[in-house]
Amino acid sequence: MSFDVVCFDCDSTLSKIEGIDELARQVGLGEELAKLTDAAMNGEVALEDIYGKRLDLIRPNRAAIDWVADLYIAELVDGVAEVFAELQKQNKTVHIISGGLLPAILPLAKLLNVPIEHIHAVDIYFAENGDYLGYETDSPLAKNGGKAAIIKLLLKAHPPRPPSKGGELLVMIGDGKTDLEAQQAGAKVIGFGGVVNRKLVRENADFFVADKNLTAVLPYII
Repeated sequence: MSFDVVCFDCDSTLSKIEGIDELARQVGLGEELAKLTDAAMNGEVALEDIYGKRLDLIRPNRAAIDWVADLYIAELVDGVAEVFAELQKQNKTVHIISGGLLPAILPLAKLLNVPIEHIHAVDIYFAENGDYLGYETDSPLAKNGGKAAIIKLLLKAHPPRPPSKGGELLVMIGDGKTDLEAQQAGAKVIGFGGVVNRKLVRENADFFVADKNLTAVLPYII
């Protein structure tokens, strides 16, 4: 099986961290908010019920976002650079679709040579002095069903291949319940359990990889 468009989650897929949880640790709320994140990724609560609540408690300023951007790169999952290099060599179209914060993910995307227009994440706003002002409340990625909405747009932009040429077009790779939403849009899902191995994803993804090295997904893509 081969896919033309390959989409990745970021947190616990490209990087070993959950960015918002790391920001929470900085202000002494790590354990409390990590439980909320995990509940959303396991499908126990709706993402929209916790997204704004977490940020209102953390109120990350510009310096904190820069810090977590560096941490995303420092905690890169093994094999990520090799996977992206191979996909680019194969002329695959690569997107990052994440419920994480856009300015924190952009440096990682730049490192991996993913164009900015292929980064789908939730923007965050700052005052002139760098203090937190708010986030992109109307982003589909701050709520359940958001990744399916983004993938529907991508599928419209890339006409499907005829069955004689494989038919399959787009695949989503990620660790959580929100990544499984890609199936609602007609995409395949590769569950990645190398950082967090979730039963829900293991049982419902089209394919599942438990290896800690992301290169294990390549045989399912190319």
